[in-house]
Amino acid sequence: MKIWFKSVLVTGLMAVLVSTGCAKKMDPVAVDTIYYNGNVITLNSEELVAEAIAIADGKVLAVGDDKDIIAMAKGKTRKINLDGKTMVPGFIDAHSHLSGVAIQVGAANLLPPPDGPGQNIAALQQTLRDFIATSDMVKKHRVVIGLNYDDSQLQEGRHPNRHELDAVSTDMPIMITHQSGHIGVYNSKALEMFGITAKSNDPAGGIIRRETGSDEPNGVLEENAHFSLVYKMVPSSALADNLSAAEKQYLSNGFTTIQDGKTDPASLGFMAQFAADGKFIADVVAYADIAGMSDHSILNGPLHSDDYTNNFRIGGVKLTFDGSPQGKTAWFTKPYLVAPSGQDESYLGYPAFTDAEALKWYSMAYENNWQMLTHTNGDAAIDQLINIATQTAEAFPGQDRRTVMIHGQFLREDQIDDIERLGIFPALYPMHTFYWGDWHRDSVAGKERADNISPTGWFLDRNIKFSIHSDAPVTFPNSMRILDSAVNRTTRSGAVLGKAQRLSPMDALKAMTIWPAYQHFEESSKGSLEVGKLADMVILDQNPLSVEPANIQSIKVVETIKKGVSVFIAQ
Repeated sequence: MKIWFKSVLVTGLMAVLVSTGCAKKMDPVAVDTIYYNGNVITLNSEELVAEAIAIADGKVLAVGDDKDIIAMAKGKTRKINLDGKTMVPGFIDAHSHLSGVAIQVGAANLLPPPDGPGQNIAALQQTLRDFIATSDMVKKHRVVIGLNYDDSQLQEGRHPNRHELDAVSTDMPIMITHQSGHIGVYNSKALEMFGITAKSNDPAGGIIRRETGSDEPNGVLEENAHFSLVYKMVPSSALADNLSAAEKQYLSNGFTTIQDGKTDPASLGFMAQFAADGKFIADVVAYADIAGMSDHSILNGPLHSDDYTNNFRIGGVKLTFDGSPQGKTAWFTKPYLVAPSGQDESYLGYPAFTDAEALKWYSMAYENNWQMLTHTNGDAAIDQLINIATQTAEAFPGQDRRTVMIHGQFLREDQIDDIERLGIFPALYPMHTFYWGDWHRDSVAGKERADNISPTGWFLDRNIKFSIHSDAPVTFPNSMRILDSAVNRTTRSGAVLGKAQRLSPMDALKAMTIWPAYQHFEESSKGSLEVGKLADMVILDQNPLSVEPANIQSIKVVETIKKGVSVFIAQ
């Protein structure tokens, strides 16, 4: 790692300060703001760490030492003393769900500690009762939604069932979602509303769990059985009402670019209108649920672009090839260590699509040159991704599409050659090492497979770019938890999961800035603090490069700056 001080980065500066084609010398460009006396981690190719940075018209004008940068100040230039704090490029959440966070804002928080009260089923029930008593959404719509319970952390070690939700209410429909987002539990009223009975068949790519010794649904719906109903449960106004509050969660964590993955048609419409009204502060890039789009006209419209309009654009499309390892619906080639309820010891999980269905959607995307994001957790799903991407790349060659593998958690090392050959960009998810690392080791896959979840070290060894992400609302968009998990890979119990896959703080920062900028085709304007790039920046109270790795989680976001304008200041 190269760390340089007292070195000024002024490439192109003279072209900015002095005109070259006019008879009359122009006045120097006015410097709007100078930040000095800090640690400015540029994340450029030389890994420069400077002292000061100059901003003009929302872009970086110069980066270097205090003396040279302060000398650029004019009468109206603001000079801000960083007092030794650290500045980094604005974080880019390489995969998350802004629309899901908006729903989460208006729902009951069922997360387990340390993020919520959901340590047992009684606590879930009481949280839902308190939510019913206070929620405007319940009063207005007579529907109850709770998000992010986790059976792996519940004292009972199982999913709740419809009877336990009926104990909260039989008058109103209730839906609670698993923290993975891939499983939901519905009370009897909700099942009745959707016509889910003992005679209902499991949908393709989904399971309706049954009561022991009966065909009666127990309320737990997996994957496509759940996905077909979840947005029908959410009141249409919930997203629009809470988008600003959701965006503030990201801004408070230093994110200046936010992804909304697998955007459903209704949410896409809400966000497009939100942007048209000029309400977005961060840049928001959506990837539409291609399999859920009955009308693809919006994908051929002006919002599907490399350029933002009112801080919003559609970047491409997304497919989901399998489920969740923590929910035990991810698709493996080797059985789960402990099979879920109702399955035998040979259980491998299951795919969301047949190869023929997956090929249909991939062919549509490649033919139209739409960037494709594909959720794959299990190694069998990654095999399917490699197979389908190989076929479509041969049928539609020659384009830089930057197809993305989302999560890739149980990737095998022998699959990396094909990932590299196909130019598939890995968007990895080391947050699982903290939240579910113990569960993956002891119940999902065993130690060997669990040690290599989200194998950032393998890609780093091959000099392959990758990104890391929050997958919010599965977890909060907590930037320091993302950084901590990639650097330390410690579990809830304090064990280290996959020491060989750990990243240095510098490489982890790259995976949150310049590499996801590349993932989104935005590396020329974002991801590093270099001359001409956007002044998207974050001020931290401590330096991730020098603080003890175990203390990274305690670093605080002091301020978030978008195009040179402060958009969040910690109180």
